[in-house]
Amino acid sequence: MLSRPLRVYDAVLASSFLVGGFLLGLVLDLIIRRRLRRRGTITSWGGDQVVLAALRTAILIWFAVAGAAAATATLPLKPHAAQLIQKAMLALVVFATTLAIARAAADSVKLYSLRTAGAVRSSSIFVTLARLAVFAIGLLIFLQTLGVSITPLLTALGVGGLAVALALQDTLANLFAGVHIIASKKVRLGDFVKLESGEEGYVIDISWRNTSIRTLTNSVIIVPNAKLAEAVLVNFYQPERESSVLVEVGVGYDSDLDHVEEVTVDVARSVLATVPGGVPGFQPLVRFHTFGEYAIQFTVVLRAQDTTERFVIIHEFVKALHDRYRSERIEVPYPVRTIKLDGDRNALDFDRARSIAGGRRG
Repeated sequence: MLSRPLRVYDAVLASSFLVGGFLLGLVLDLIIRRRLRRRGTITSWGGDQVVLAALRTAILIWFAVAGAAAATATLPLKPHAAQLIQKAMLALVVFATTLAIARAAADSVKLYSLRTAGAVRSSSIFVTLARLAVFAIGLLIFLQTLGVSITPLLTALGVGGLAVALALQDTLANLFAGVHIIASKKVRLGDFVKLESGEEGYVIDISWRNTSIRTLTNSVIIVPNAKLAEAVLVNFYQPERESSVLVEVGVGYDSDLDHVEEVTVDVARSVLATVPGGVPGFQPLVRFHTFGEYAIQFTVVLRAQDTTERFVIIHEFVKALHDRYRSERIEVPYPVRTIKLDGDRNALDFDRARSIAGGRRG
């Protein structure tokens, strides 16, 4: 590999370049990692954090390759050996650069998503697509660097694309469905949704394959993007986060309905003003709608700042309304049914039924 015998001076100089480049890269890498841990020293716009995170590890490879290149230049290598080493170092540079750009692209998408309330907010699907695009370009450059012609590869990929698409039909369907869900802005990260199957929870991620929904019981529902795109669901955060809270109530038939409405609205207004999560400025509504079997039934309409606050609001409203009805002597009747018999006809029918039953027993 050497064109002439190696001198001590050349060996010491090459070792100095090689070790010096590695140590300098290691020191800079440690500084970057320490700086990233101390986030308070990074400016509020966040771009410098993206750059520093992208340079992590890559800067170590760059300086190590630079030291190796300087060491190679001092050694009396044969042209063929020098060419092989240069290709290896160039491949390492391409790999480190691709890694840095992929990290920068992914972190830039995250940074942009945190600054917007739009479709791409914190969704991992765009982070994944950004990384895949950068790695695909980096792979092509890497192969070209090694002397591998990428033209036949691109041709083969074009020809085999149809077969790959057919083989990955479900995966691609979920991928494009996820992009469609995000682009349509009908379902966004952080929205509280209810599926047609009855499950409800917060959308915490839309990946390239499925959508993750965290329920109020702190479990996660995994729904394929293709199924979610076709499903009928309720988004409680569209077009706004405030939502109506409906409470069904019933009072006795002897009640004064005007008095019942006045007392109920007063209690509802007090609950909305004092319970966290209620909308204080909202005017509660009472709507009678049914002559039930044992009560006159009506609906009380309240308002919550968030749909998840409805449980606390209903809880406090039922307690307050029960106490107020008791003090106002408004009856909330038990389920009862009154049966009236029609004199002699019903007595005759009863005797006939009893005689038939006695004959069967005999």
